[in-house]
Amino acid sequence: MAKIMCVVGARPNFMKIAPILDAIKAHGSSISAYLVHTGQHYDADMKARFFGQLGIPEPDKDLEVGSGTHAVQTAEVMKRFELVVDAEKPDAVLVVGDVNSTIACALVAAKKEIPVIHVEAGLRSYDRAMPEEINRVLTDQISDLLFTTERSAHDNLAKEGIAAERVIFVGNVMIDTLMRHLKQAQPLADTVAVLPQPELFTDSESGFALLTMHRPSNVDVPEVFQRLLQTVRRVSDRLPVLFPVHPRTASKIKEFGFESIIDTPRIQRLPPLGYLELLGVMSKARLVLTDSGGIQEETTALGIPCITMRENTERPITVTEGTNTVVGTDPAKIEAVVDEVFATGGKAGRVPEYWDGRAAERIVAELEQFFARK
Repeated sequence: MAKIMCVVGARPNFMKIAPILDAIKAHGSSISAYLVHTGQHYDADMKARFFGQLGIPEPDKDLEVGSGTHAVQTAEVMKRFELVVDAEKPDAVLVVGDVNSTIACALVAAKKEIPVIHVEAGLRSYDRAMPEEINRVLTDQISDLLFTTERSAHDNLAKEGIAAERVIFVGNVMIDTLMRHLKQAQPLADTVAVLPQPELFTDSESGFALLTMHRPSNVDVPEVFQRLLQTVRRVSDRLPVLFPVHPRTASKIKEFGFESIIDTPRIQRLPPLGYLELLGVMSKARLVLTDSGGIQEETTALGIPCITMRENTERPITVTEGTNTVVGTDPAKIEAVVDEVFATGGKAGRVPEYWDGRAAERIVAELEQFFARK
């Protein structure tokens, strides 16, 4: 039986690994999974909530790395992961996404001549100022098997000299998780019940907007962050805004003294939400404003207009086929999309090819063939 060491490091990884672990288990295949949690984004309560909601088993090994600079965190993951690899001797290492743990564990495996499998390969923003872009490019270069979520990724990989036979289009495991859990999502009314004015979101004829924002390029630069918050304040005059606040974002609001900008009943804040809570809110929103990569995909699958407050996206299919509009941090562009939502209902889009809830099944089938050839 082939042993695959599966790695998760941050919350977005959890939604990607859950269906793969389920598919390995359900397949009754010749593959066994060994789960390593690096602890890159370590919050005991949040980790327990996500693992519980997604049905992820407790990790076989938790590296408990914690936070740090990119260099410190990557180095610490590599040091601790190497010990686990040496002890367990996996037949392959499977990494997902583009966080520091992804490249760190892929590097350890590659240097030990252990096959590296990358799920969500080939996505490119072509913005090297994003640490995730560097992680994506380097991980793909040292991977033996690359699973893609959209066909444009194959062109990106071909330009970078990666052999076509190593690349397989399987679809999007994030959407597997969304489709599997949509009926279990926490009702909107339950999530907003703690707010002083929950009726703004449950009874509003105009609907409401969901806001998520955490990227350093948006929240670490005072003038950019202020401009975005002021734009959100104007949007809230037309559409109440529900704002689950990322810890990084909350600290920057306080540090820069921006509390007064969003001090209005029309913008109501919540602490970070679990997966089922966020899914319940997102599925009922009229509009989503975000700088998250995963939410661009989830809104496309749900058919909800999405405004991406970034200069680029590594998920172009959410724009060309989905509901996503990339606006940067330009207030006029943001408000123009809001106008469109009020005028026409907003960008409808369609669900992309192979975003059908079966990507993990296709991955496991390909893995069995991969090991059969070994």
